[in-house]
Amino acid sequence: MIWSSVLPSFFASMVEFVEALTIVLVVGVTINWKSSLLGAGAAMAVLSILVALLGSTLVVFVPIEVLRLVVGIILILFGLQWLKKAVLRFSGFKDLHDEAAIYQKKMNDMKRVGKSSSQKFNGFGFATSFKSVLLEGLEVAFIVITFGTTSNVDKVNGIWTAALGAALAFVIVVALGFALRAPLTKIPENTLKYIVGIMLVSFGTFWGGEGLGIVWFLSDFSILVLIAFFLLFSGIIINWLKTYKLEANNLRENLEAK
Repeated sequence: MIWSSVLPSFFASMVEFVEALTIVLVVGVTINWKSSLLGAGAAMAVLSILVALLGSTLVVFVPIEVLRLVVGIILILFGLQWLKKAVLRFSGFKDLHDEAAIYQKKMNDMKRVGKSSSQKFNGFGFATSFKSVLLEGLEVAFIVITFGTTSNVDKVNGIWTAALGAALAFVIVVALGFALRAPLTKIPENTLKYIVGIMLVSFGTFWGGEGLGIVWFLSDFSILVLIAFFLLFSGIIINWLKTYKLEANNLRENLEAK
């Protein structure tokens, strides 16, 4: 189904675009917008070529069953990393991701190194913006190609629908960034990353199972069951860790009191 490639691509890409936008905004404010936007534009051009080359290679040469198994395993491993960080953040064992604080830190770093106010081309600003957009964009390219080529539509249409989800996320993030001219702190990024981790693990399990020959009872709707399962399971772990941390803190306070 089309939604099985559009939705995960949309949510995962939005996270990456928010992070890239933070750096682009920092470069624009502290150095100049010309260098920042040129760097971002150049990175987008490189990414477009990479997606076209890698996407066509996967479409022509790799059997769908093999692709689903390999990509399923990759998505599970990739998603577990996101999910682990989200669980630690929501249970209090890791600081929540603060986009505003990151923005301020990057701005201070840029002010120490770069030159602000001039509208002349600045190589450092260009390189910083280029690197940020390229690295985050490669994540998006991976997301688009993997979700697109392993969805239950044909590979070509799958890539197009996944690209549509990523493009929609791009438009929303850029529009908000242009309107706010500040880091997108209103977007609950910690929650968004938690959702993306759940979706990556769920889709990875689904496609990996299909690659192994498993016939899911509810077809594509089995993904919803997997999402519910991982949400419940991770929620139980978060509550357990919160309780463990609270008890550990109480025990420490009692020992110190003695």
